[in-house]
Amino acid sequence: MAQSRTGRHPHPDRIKASPALSRHRCSIIVATLAFSLTLPAQQAALFVPPASSPTSVPARNWAVDACAAEIAIIHHTGSYLRYQQRSIDSKGDELRDVIESEDGTVARLILRDNRPLTPEEDQAERDRLNGLIEHPSEFAHHANKDANGKKMATELIQLMPDAMIYTYAPDQTPTPDSNDPQVVIDYTPNPKFNPPTTISAALSGLRGRAWIDTKSKTIVRMDGEIFQAVNFGWGMLAHIYPGGKVDVEQASAVAGRWNMTHFHEHVTVKALMVKTLNVTAEIHAMNFQPLPRPMSYQDAIRLLLDTPLPNH
Repeated sequence: MAQSRTGRHPHPDRIKASPALSRHRCSIIVATLAFSLTLPAQQAALFVPPASSPTSVPARNWAVDACAAEIAIIHHTGSYLRYQQRSIDSKGDELRDVIESEDGTVARLILRDNRPLTPEEDQAERDRLNGLIEHPSEFAHHANKDANGKKMATELIQLMPDAMIYTYAPDQTPTPDSNDPQVVIDYTPNPKFNPPTTISAALSGLRGRAWIDTKSKTIVRMDGEIFQAVNFGWGMLAHIYPGGKVDVEQASAVAGRWNMTHFHEHVTVKALMVKTLNVTAEIHAMNFQPLPRPMSYQDAIRLLLDTPLPNH
């Protein structure tokens, strides 16, 4: 669901899931969903809507507020976290230790396929990270890609209130682990919306449902379905087939800072009219810790390398 809106055509590799959450938001499907189960019967009966019903305002109002909150999450100004991120895709199952530095996010691979790294794998990872310290231009390239991804995500999210039509879901059941009031809205493409860029055309093939925390006006969960084909560059650059699924979950990580905790996508894409890619990826983020102060990317890397690897 993410997007790519720097004015360039989307490269097929952008559709693949990437290890870093910030970059992940910028896959074609993720950033799209970045706007936006039922409870067991005995729990559903306990849900009581707030005294002032959230459905008393137009559903689009919630979308506008949720988009603003999502942009704040992407940029997290003045807030820095350390956390673990598990990525499961065609390359395997990898766990990384991630630090948000003031220069950009850095991450160290710490487990692969649920096993400790071999000495050779660990040394390769150390060499990679030390190389970023020794060659600042390499990190600058990484940081620029990350910044461009955030910019693309922000621009696409800003389109969401007008790109979609929002209605209240008939079933206002909150997410299973919810302790706070939520509002549930459905979204479907607005036929009057004219995509201003090539990549924003992806919004025309997406529909789904979003659960929004009524206190913070932040998306707790968002499900999306690619219900009709989407072409980029009249299909010459990429063609997204219908039937794809995407879901995103977010939570208040620490000190009021929200972050994506789960992402899953299954999308089929034909790139450059030649290669068909079946993209299935899953991301989990956990063990969030606030950093006591901002740090440079060099200090963040040194902290990562000084941390003992897990034994399991």
